[in-house]
Amino acid sequence: MTLDNDQLDRALDRAHHHAYRWLLSVDERDVPPSASVEEVAAALGPDLPDGPTDAAKVVDLLAEACEPGLTAMPSGRFFGFVIGGTHPAALGADWLVSAWDQNCVMRRVTPAHTAVEEAAARWLLDLLRLPTGAAVGFVTSATMANFTGLAAGRDALLRRAGWDVTDGGLTGAPRVRVLVGEERHESIDLVLRFLGLGRPTLVPADAEGRIRPDALGAALDEYDGPTIVCLQAGNVHSGSFDPFAECVAFAHRHDAWVHVDGAFGLWAGASPTYRHLVEGCAGADSWSTDAHKTLNVPYDCGIAVVREPADVRAAMGMEGAYLIRDDTGDPFEKVPELSRRGRAFPVWAVLRSLGRSGVADLVDRLCAHARSFADGLTALDGAEVVNEVPFTQVCATFGDDDRTRQVVQRILADGTAWMSGSRWHDLEVLRISVSNWSTSDDDVARSLAALARAVAD
Repeated sequence: MTLDNDQLDRALDRAHHHAYRWLLSVDERDVPPSASVEEVAAALGPDLPDGPTDAAKVVDLLAEACEPGLTAMPSGRFFGFVIGGTHPAALGADWLVSAWDQNCVMRRVTPAHTAVEEAAARWLLDLLRLPTGAAVGFVTSATMANFTGLAAGRDALLRRAGWDVTDGGLTGAPRVRVLVGEERHESIDLVLRFLGLGRPTLVPADAEGRIRPDALGAALDEYDGPTIVCLQAGNVHSGSFDPFAECVAFAHRHDAWVHVDGAFGLWAGASPTYRHLVEGCAGADSWSTDAHKTLNVPYDCGIAVVREPADVRAAMGMEGAYLIRDDTGDPFEKVPELSRRGRAFPVWAVLRSLGRSGVADLVDRLCAHARSFADGLTALDGAEVVNEVPFTQVCATFGDDDRTRQVVQRILADGTAWMSGSRWHDLEVLRISVSNWSTSDDDVARSLAALARAVAD
């Protein structure tokens, strides 16, 4: 089958038409989807065709059937979970990623991506104030970034204890204990299952979810074997940050490996205004973050950082006679995947577009919007903001649990904004996560007006 230029032109033209139309619509359309799974499936049709279909017609069918079932996550009024939008430079670069179609795992096979990845890695370490020379890997998500950092830590600790995981696996290995704050993100537990480390030991946290240094110190004293300490930059409910300097010092005095889960909060380091929140964080041994959260690049793009490149290469590296190796090292030695799209292209593009001051302004703007939400909520009948709002997360209650649940249901039914419910400190809460680069003062005002309607109903 040869390339049909006319079919390619028409398919890409239709894709551009639908994408552009979608992006123009998100400012005014309802944020929740208007169609169910079943309705979208019916519009797509149940049967696989017996023969070929024109590519442009397929793109049209896909867009027209799916658009009613899309949540307007790129909207400046989407505040669910912790999901950023897509900066225009990153979106344009991501279109090129698909067109270029590179498997970006070997340095010499994909020199364009390797050059971009290495530049983006240097910029990230500089912006986030992490150690120069640390290894940076681009993975699917913060979950896999946590996996990468914790795998490096597990293997390094066991090597120190005289055990080689590569040769012996985990059967018979010394126990690796993992200490986490009781309000760590649950993806840490998932990663520990992947790594065969089992359930972590929970360390008490304060009212904002910050691990207590005194409790961590006591827990470290209880065991003298291999230990990993997981700290957090950005609690998913309060937005709070663990006290890094004290906790890292305690952990390293016990020869523990320190990993920081910084899915959205690690970006505080890029802002002179909020940099104090991550003071001492750079003393850790590994870090994870998500570029599709605070930095606003498209899904998927997690970032794993490991202080000593040899540690991550020992955990992630592999051999293959057919691979074209480079003596200086290859990108696949820092990540779990051997098939990988060009994730660094969009990261480089948004960093190049924003520059140092633009990234700082982005962080500051997201935090300012969160503060505006907190201030606006206090004016609503029965509303109480239940966290300190140090960063981009806001949690509120509206009297008892039943009324809070009703407010969450009403705000979603209203359609103006998306804010999700959760449970924190044994209370039903409304969660607002400000993560989108395009959120404006007007978006905040419109969303607060929708909340006022939901409270008044």
